[in-house]
Amino acid sequence: MRFSLHSTPLTPAPSRQRPASPLTPLQQQLLDTVEQCYQRAEQQLQRRFPRPTVTFKLRGKAAGTAHLHLNALRFQPVLLEENPDAFMQEVVPHEICHLLCHQLYGKVRPHGLQWQGLMQQIYHLPGHTTHRFDVSSVTPKGVPYHCACGEVELSIRRHNKVLRGQARYRCRRCGQWLQSPGE
Repeated sequence: MRFSLHSTPLTPAPSRQRPASPLTPLQQQLLDTVEQCYQRAEQQLQRRFPRPTVTFKLRGKAAGTAHLHLNALRFQPVLLEENPDAFMQEVVPHEICHLLCHQLYGKVRPHGLQWQGLMQQIYHLPGHTTHRFDVSSVTPKGVPYHCACGEVELSIRRHNKVLRGQARYRCRRCGQWLQSPGE
């Protein structure tokens, strides 16, 4: 895939289903941080880089993701609201380094030596591979099942398999088949 050298605006990609909602002040601050991080990288590396598209539609426990071939960044809006300082100081540079690494070196290990080197050289960060945020607010709640031991929580995915008749689960402690809430 070829990368063009023109800048892509740092605005969330419009949704196809509904109009894009206005950015929160924190989301705008994150976009400003992305631009500042790119300017710092360009100054350090003496090279221009195309700007990525940025969206705030990431779900789950990951704080951010970099889509290398699309030159795009996605961020988890709930974790951004709960951890704004760490997002600006760690998550944004972390994800940008993935894009920079891909553009400079091609296919390499996601948190390999090249990525770690960019994190240290440009942003003076140690290059942790995961965040340490409390993710309880973005963790889906399980479904309670019962056995001789008492209540056992199954994930939504496992519960749906039970509903479709694709699986049954035993308690790890007593070995009894788990009973769904309706049984």
